[in-house]
Amino acid sequence: MIWDLKKYSDNTAVITENGENITYSRFFEMTQKLAIQVGRRCLVMCFCKNEMGSLLGYISFLNNNIVPIMVSNELEQSAVYRLLDVYRPDFLWVPDDKISAYGFETVYSDAGYSLLKTGNCGVYALYDELALLLTTSGSTGSPKFVRQSYKNIIANTNSIVEYLELDETERAITTLPMNYTYGLSIINTHLYAGAAVILTEKTIMQREFWQQFKENKATSFGGVPYIYEMLDKLRFFGMDLPYLRTMTQAGGKLSPELHKKFAEYAQKNGRHFVVMYGQTEATARMAYLPHEKALEKYGSMGIAIPGGKFYLIDVNGNEITEPEVTGELVYEGENVTLGYAVCGEDLCKGDEWHGRNVTGDMAKRDKDGFYYITGRKKRFLKIFGSRVNLDETERMVKAAFPETDCACGGVDDKMFVFVTAENHEAGIKKFLSEKMSLNPSAFEIKHIEKIPRSESGKVLYKELDKYYG
Repeated sequence: MIWDLKKYSDNTAVITENGENITYSRFFEMTQKLAIQVGRRCLVMCFCKNEMGSLLGYISFLNNNIVPIMVSNELEQSAVYRLLDVYRPDFLWVPDDKISAYGFETVYSDAGYSLLKTGNCGVYALYDELALLLTTSGSTGSPKFVRQSYKNIIANTNSIVEYLELDETERAITTLPMNYTYGLSIINTHLYAGAAVILTEKTIMQREFWQQFKENKATSFGGVPYIYEMLDKLRFFGMDLPYLRTMTQAGGKLSPELHKKFAEYAQKNGRHFVVMYGQTEATARMAYLPHEKALEKYGSMGIAIPGGKFYLIDVNGNEITEPEVTGELVYEGENVTLGYAVCGEDLCKGDEWHGRNVTGDMAKRDKDGFYYITGRKKRFLKIFGSRVNLDETERMVKAAFPETDCACGGVDDKMFVFVTAENHEAGIKKFLSEKMSLNPSAFEIKHIEKIPRSESGKVLYKELDKYYG
């Protein structure tokens, strides 16, 4: 059991979008009733929304030794069926309006969600310590998941509670998806500390979000760089938010200018602005910049979380000890996860990483021991907080538009898609936006005569840098 819900019996655990307050004791009863319906340790696919039913499923399953696969409720039907075929879960936990989409037997309903029995029964063996499956690839529907253990979640949760100094008086409002590791970590830590989670499907661009924020006296929120860019445009600095204490940021590197701007605002108004760094492969968080250093060290991702350790390695794998030298960032800690799963047979695997995560990010360390991300080693982008695989995106475009060659590159929050066929720009942008559930502004489609390739046929991505470098 990860959360001792009975410990905070009379505290408010959840505040729903319609204003309902659910205590820890009532929440505990709801989780137990759902777990009884599942009845055994098995695999359940959870369709995630920032709603009570989604949260109920997640907490119930983890607290009762049932393994959830967390997927976006917006995931395309074809991608869902692909995952069902690959992992063969015993149950689905879905919003009531999706019951008819799958044709499975409904065995239980609560809080707007229903438990559907698929007819599978323990098709794949589950490793004893396997707790949770989370995707790393945004909304593409990839079958690749990170395997997180109970120890991973508890270690990371304890660490975050410690450095953010969370207690029962906190009220965090949701700004990030529940199937995203950062959004999930906010839920994990606040329920662990006996605090309240304010659930909303509204976005910061909607007036209703801020009404809910104020009415429920939210004390904190988290955001990826895109959220902070939008807050800057929304004139956030002039808002009257008397109960706000803490703002956290992760999911990609915030521009130094915005980092400094929010750090100055926090310092001036007696609030905490905490920049963090993490990956699903490390459960959630690996680094944080202490709020008192937010302005002095703006642009930095900070230091290792309590219980963790960082170091840098060169191209030969040797440790770099000098300051201001760039190398690949390596993290060690109990929150480093078990490894990946790409199919159901992988669910029986044990700990393959043994507490060491080679992040794929390039970084440097200053003379005071604070780390700064300088770039990415592998071909991933962070698009509005989602980690998107560029190679996978290329394959999607080529499959849907076979008449064109395609190469993808870009920078965080802006993907450049280079295509050789003419007059497909609008169609490809619409396709990717819908397929990946991302705003069309995330994509720039460029027509070029020929994708540059080496003699062996490999794309020469460096030659595309001039378009966005």
